[in-house]
Amino acid sequence: MGAAISRNGRGGNAASRLREALSELNRRLASGGAAAAPTAKALCDLAGVSRNALYRYHPAVLYELHKLQRRRHREPSPARQDLQRLRNENEDLRSRLAKLAALVDHYFAAWQEASKHTARGGPALAEYRSKLPSKVVGIRGQTVCGNR
Repeated sequence: MGAAISRNGRGGNAASRLREALSELNRRLASGGAAAAPTAKALCDLAGVSRNALYRYHPAVLYELHKLQRRRHREPSPARQDLQRLRNENEDLRSRLAKLAALVDHYFAAWQEASKHTARGGPALAEYRSKLPSKVVGIRGQTVCGNR
């Protein structure tokens, strides 16, 4: 993660080291590199402060860390955006597949029913159809009369 911020000299007290470490985490996050997530552990390791001290004595720094974490989650990386796009596409395809399967099942059942009726009443159906006058309808709504 990098060296801890100096405890003596320019480092100052724990609060200033934590703020300096928070700025460093923010810079790393803004650079877009493969920086680790801005966690309390990473912040405390960088500042050389215990997590207990962070939670107990520095709520303002903790609040800033939480803001940084929320900002990180609002700005997904390009890889995460691609992953989310693919997940959405996959969900859409699964939905379409389910609808297609239902449609195929419906048409298969209709075909079975029609086949059963045709096989059962083949000669009677043929005789009934021959007695019906057939009409051919043109594309533009013109009716043409005639028998088969």
